[in-house]
Amino acid sequence: MAGPTASGKTAAAIKLAQYFNTDVVSADSRQCYKEMEIGTAVPSRAELKSVKHYFVQNRSVHQPYDVASYEQDVLALLDKLFVQHRVVLLSGGSGLFIDAVCHGIDNIPETSKDTRAMVQNIYDTEGLAGLQKNLQKLDPGYYEVVDKHNPRRLQRALEVCLQTGKTFSFYRKRQTHTRNFEVIWLALEVNRTELINRINLRVEQMMANGLLEEARKLHPLKNLNALNTVGYQELFDYFDNKSSLEEAIEAIKVNTRRYAKRQMTWFRKNKSYNWFKPTDIEGMIAKIENSMQ
Repeated sequence: MAGPTASGKTAAAIKLAQYFNTDVVSADSRQCYKEMEIGTAVPSRAELKSVKHYFVQNRSVHQPYDVASYEQDVLALLDKLFVQHRVVLLSGGSGLFIDAVCHGIDNIPETSKDTRAMVQNIYDTEGLAGLQKNLQKLDPGYYEVVDKHNPRRLQRALEVCLQTGKTFSFYRKRQTHTRNFEVIWLALEVNRTELINRINLRVEQMMANGLLEEARKLHPLKNLNALNTVGYQELFDYFDNKSSLEEAIEAIKVNTRRYAKRQMTWFRKNKSYNWFKPTDIEGMIAKIENSMQ
C-alpha cells in the first residue's frame, strides 16, 4: 500500500493488518533510523504495539543502508512471514523501495573512489544546480524523471556516467525479477487541498512533539546521507543562522508538499495501482479478497 506523505497510510495499514491477522513491512527509507523518530512520523508506540512492524527504527543513522540491501533483507523476511501468513502488508511512501521488493532493481555498476570524489567536488563547489546541469548534459533522459532535488540520486547517476562513459539510463533496464509471491497494488488518494492541510497539521504536530530538539541533537551529523531529509535540513539551516525558525517551519511545509507531489508522480506511473480514499478500508479489503480468489 503506497501513498504520499501524510495521506493516512499508517492508520489504514494497521486496520488492514488487523483484519487479515498479519504484519506490516515498512517501505519508508527513513523510518528505519532510530534517531529520526519525530521527523519521519514513525508510528506511535500504541500503533506499533497493535500490529507487528518490521524495518521501523531498527538501525542507526551511522549504519549506511541502501535500496539493494533493503530488497535483500525484505525478501529474506518475506520467506519467513509467508509461512505464517497468506497476506503480508508492505506499506510506505518510498516508491523505489516498494518497486525493489515487488519488481527487483537493476544491476548498476559500482564506481571508483576517485569518480565519487570528482562528483562530490561538483556538489561542493557548484551545489545542487551543478549536479543538475551536468546530469542534464550527460543523460537528458534520466534527468527528466529523476528527483532533481535529491543530490544523492543525481550524484549516483553522474558517477555512473563518468565512470562507464554510458548513460545511467542505459543500465536502468527495468526488468521485472521473478518473485515467489503475487502483488496486489493499493494506493491512497487524497485531494490536494486536504493533503496540504494534513501536511501543515503534521508539521505543526511534529514541532509540538519536539522536532526542534531532535534536529538539534542530529545537527552535528548533518552531512550524513540519512539526514538529507525534509524536516531536518530546513532546521539545520536555522541552526546555521541561514533562516529564522518561522522560515524553517514554513520551508518544511513547502518542501513536504513538493515531496508529496513527486511521490504521486512516481506512483501514477505504475498503472497496476488501485486507488482508494484512506477511509475506504472496506473497499481495500474487498479488493484484496477478490484478488486472492
